[in-house]
Amino acid sequence: MPLTHCKYRDITMTTLLLVDDEMSVLTALRRSLRQHFGTDIQVEICNDPAAGLQRALERRFDVVVCDLRMPGIDGMAFLTRFAEVQPQCVKLMLTGSADFSIAQRAVNQIGIFRYLTKPWQDTELAEHMQAAMDHAREAALQREQASAWAASQGTISPQELERRRLEQLEPGLTQVDWGADGAVIMPPLN
Repeated sequence: MPLTHCKYRDITMTTLLLVDDEMSVLTALRRSLRQHFGTDIQVEICNDPAAGLQRALERRFDVVVCDLRMPGIDGMAFLTRFAEVQPQCVKLMLTGSADFSIAQRAVNQIGIFRYLTKPWQDTELAEHMQAAMDHAREAALQREQASAWAASQGTISPQELERRRLEQLEPGLTQVDWGADGAVIMPPLN
């Protein structure tokens, strides 16, 4: 049951954004994915990373695939900014170079799900995309279950659930002392 860009109900289709400065790469990727997934996936392409970031502000995506080396905004910077707008989107990076240190940095710093190299094999691309779609689906299901659990416990917002989780990890982390004038009172430095 793939995801839609809408809320997690009536899940019907995975939405995917492909970003690469080479239009021929984008059209080849889209063609390959459409051949394998048909109407289970809706693919948008952007050959300008700035336009891709703008599109992220306008529409929710389940999966984003971005080239590493692009003029203006490179793939690392693009995916970092994209994650700020859509933190739950599954991120994949595509590159013509198989640089392990870049792949490691992408995974550790911005949570890349997979690191793919050009040229790709269509079957391998489809396998990676299926894994990304499954990951997005599972994460959406977990969010949905957490919301349902919170609703069953009373009217607890997702923000309150997160605050409680953070408090369990670091007691006092979300405690704020306010001054009479509305200023935040900082604890003394040791």
